[in-house]
Amino acid sequence: MPTDNATRRQYRAIGHKLNPVVIVSKGLSENVLKEIGRALDDHELIKVRVLAADREEKAALIGEICAQTGAELIQTSGHVALLLRRALKVKPDLSNLERYKMLLG
Repeated sequence: MPTDNATRRQYRAIGHKLNPVVIVSKGLSENVLKEIGRALDDHELIKVRVLAADREEKAALIGEICAQTGAELIQTSGHVALLLRRALKVKPDLSNLERYKMLLG
């Protein structure tokens, strides 16, 4: 379900405080996708740094990450993508959405 603009703005505010948890440098391997999936399960909202030669390659990698993991792209800024995937069972001590829920209003 796509998020509305007001909610995206709130997610970007949370994402501003986050550091990238995964760095993709040599393409997408199965292990990289598993790690991104694990991070999304734990944190729900994560940053991923994608080191690509050009914009088209970067956009393709981010699109593939979203397609393979079921995540929604919230924002890209330079080589960093902010991704969201709601967890089936929220882990309040790990979830960035729970940790920064005061920013969600």
